[in-house]
Amino acid sequence: MLARISRRLAGLLATLLAASFVIFAAVYAAPGDPAVFLAGGRDKLTPEKLELVRAQYHLDEPLVVQYGRWLGDCLHFDLGRSFKYSDQVADLIVARFPTTLALVAYATVLFVVLGVGAGILAAVRRGTWVDSAVVGGTTLAASVPSFVSAIALAAVFGVQLGWFPVTGGGEGFTGTLHHLTLPALALALGALAIISRVTRQAMADAGAADHVEAARSSGIPEREIVRRHILRNALGPIVTMCGLVMAGMLAGTVVVETAFGISGIGSLLVGAINTHDFPVAQAVLLLMVTGYIVVTTLVDLVHPLLDPRVKEAAA
Repeated sequence: MLARISRRLAGLLATLLAASFVIFAAVYAAPGDPAVFLAGGRDKLTPEKLELVRAQYHLDEPLVVQYGRWLGDCLHFDLGRSFKYSDQVADLIVARFPTTLALVAYATVLFVVLGVGAGILAAVRRGTWVDSAVVGGTTLAASVPSFVSAIALAAVFGVQLGWFPVTGGGEGFTGTLHHLTLPALALALGALAIISRVTRQAMADAGAADHVEAARSSGIPEREIVRRHILRNALGPIVTMCGLVMAGMLAGTVVVETAFGISGIGSLLVGAINTHDFPVAQAVLLLMVTGYIVVTTLVDLVHPLLDPRVKEAAA
């Protein structure tokens, strides 16, 4: 087990290192010169002033040297200063990250409860109209892009019915819950469809096992069989997929936060890209990638504990 954890941690660090270089290089490869933005635009910009700005921000150094300098600062929790806001990037992220984290947590609760519940219902009622309704509903939910569902939810439940606010993140637990309900629903709809499908199939596979048939033959009530034999054996792929989907949501908040005017990490990234605020864009992308890699690594480590078959294969 310790060897497996060590291998996964080594892989995590190697992936993070490669991802950090790709993020740094990709942002600098984007159209637009950061030195021009830092100098205040091309109006009255002289070559001498441009060179001065490049030297001040080390933009005249080779890309690898700039990357090494940036990575070293990141390891010391120094993410630089925003070109646009002139504030420390870490302070901007700390101020907005709780909102994004609350949105992802809310959406995760929704898609886990509703998605797993719908998948179990479809598996238990397999072949009936209930199964068809769940499959049809989840197919429709998966086919609608998040920005379309965000607009539809805001139009119906925000504007027409007035049940929920359509902008802002709210204050306090109740206010945050109220403001983030529609964004969380928009974010969770596509994930809900994926989780319900995975749950349905995992339950079907677990239900076809020999020991389940033996339990039915012995007269054990079906509810007990589902709870103790089918759902328990199906937990491995369900938990794995829930973790992967939740990790992907960290990046998926960009569209929903923009649609609902929420001041989170996603909207901060969009603003940074539009204004060539490279330190902010690099830090937010690195945070998103780190969150995804850490969550997927944890899921990979937990999976064998939930599924004995995977544990035996890993051993």
